[in-house]
Amino acid sequence: MDGWRNTLSIYVNQYNQDEVDYGTRSQSTVVTDLEYLMSRGGRKHRLDQWYKERRAVPLRNETRAKLIREIQNREGEIEVELQFFRTTYYNKGGARHQEERVEEQRLTLVRDEEDWFITRIEHRVPERHASFILPRYQTENVDSKNGPSSPFLNKELLGGVARSTAYRRKDAVQYADKWWNDFNPEFSTFEVDCTHFISQCLFAGGAPINYTGKRESGWWYKGYVNGKEAWSFSWAVAGGLERHLTHSRSGLRAEVVDRPEQLQLGDVIIYDWDGDGAYQHSTIVTAFDAGGMPLVNAHTTPSRHRYWDYKDSYAWTENTVYRFFHIADWF
Repeated sequence: MDGWRNTLSIYVNQYNQDEVDYGTRSQSTVVTDLEYLMSRGGRKHRLDQWYKERRAVPLRNETRAKLIREIQNREGEIEVELQFFRTTYYNKGGARHQEERVEEQRLTLVRDEEDWFITRIEHRVPERHASFILPRYQTENVDSKNGPSSPFLNKELLGGVARSTAYRRKDAVQYADKWWNDFNPEFSTFEVDCTHFISQCLFAGGAPINYTGKRESGWWYKGYVNGKEAWSFSWAVAGGLERHLTHSRSGLRAEVVDRPEQLQLGDVIIYDWDGDGAYQHSTIVTAFDAGGMPLVNAHTTPSRHRYWDYKDSYAWTENTVYRFFHIADWF
């Protein structure tokens, strides 16, 4: 048993080094998955270029690995799931930055005589997969006269009438930093919950609920009612939130801007990995690097102060399209 655990330990150390050291490996590897090794080489080259384009220098990476479960354990072969808690330090413009992330992998290990080798590595990339297929968009009446949903009421909503209130950007950021790697127990937990998390952040910043009772309109959340999902697509689905922010003219609304440099704290970025119009991931701006570029928090793959373009993500492709939303200063 100690044999395969020792191989996992060696792999974690090598993985940790590869995230900031893009040179040729000097020591032998415990990985025999050729497909992974080839893709890893390409990824290291891309990350090297990525840091250079950002004029940033990776300093070190700290990775803690947690064995989530043993999926299968047969004689001479075992399949396991690992969770990686990563902290990456890098320098830009004389300032030191820190990014945190949690990722998961599934590994297959096989014993060859007295040694164990990793023969297959699968990266979980949940942010590539939208949790719902959206219905076709129809222009909605965002000025619904229905009252706000209960019990999640903003204090500024009294008697169903929204007072003009400022978007509290710092509150949205504080919420994003508090819950980036955890789930607020007051809300339902989704397997793919990036947009659910962003909506919670916006709500924490004072964005008013617009309850229409229809999933395809408004921006609202009630949890599970009589065992059925009771929230709008705009609350929980990246494509739904993209539609809402693009078309909404009251309540939660935003201005589409052209460049990430135009964003402020508490603003939102939505990602279409394949460039086909189907948006799959959402993040919120929580900080800026020394060059003024946004750093974001996200769920699904929990991330804190991650560089906005996600070029280090396994979900990213050359066709990736971004939508930059500057949330209104007043609701």
